[in-house]
Amino acid sequence: MSVSASTHDHDREEGLAFQPKFDAAGLVTCVATDAATGDVLMVAHMNDEALRKTIATGEGWYFSRSRNALWRKGESSGQTQRVVEIRMDCDQDAVWIKVEQIGAACHTGRRSCFYRAVKDEGGNVSLSFVDADRLFDPAAVYRT
Repeated sequence: MSVSASTHDHDREEGLAFQPKFDAAGLVTCVATDAATGDVLMVAHMNDEALRKTIATGEGWYFSRSRNALWRKGESSGQTQRVVEIRMDCDQDAVWIKVEQIGAACHTGRRSCFYRAVKDEGGNVSLSFVDADRLFDPAAVYRT
């Protein structure tokens, strides 16, 4: 490792300069949690524009890999996020946002995208529903 790379990494990890480290696709992973409870609501991705819009507007903005498009949380469903705090991880390649979630975070209509628990019963691994009540009907909200 060269001295300059080592110094740059040290600055990114220990300094106070905002230096997001985007992956080869231009994305960072973002974890959104409920500001009041700490519950994990969703994991998504942000490109530079989504991260900067989130900072500037105080709303959750993301980049959809499947649609290859920028999107604001709630633009279709009305289930919006007000950002309370944004944190970067140690090497600035992941973002954690604490939000006030209005309604459901998940496109399935559930409060969180993490509504199934992994169970192992003697080597037979399956999923079981937990906190899986729907807050809205996705078919009614996301009409195509």
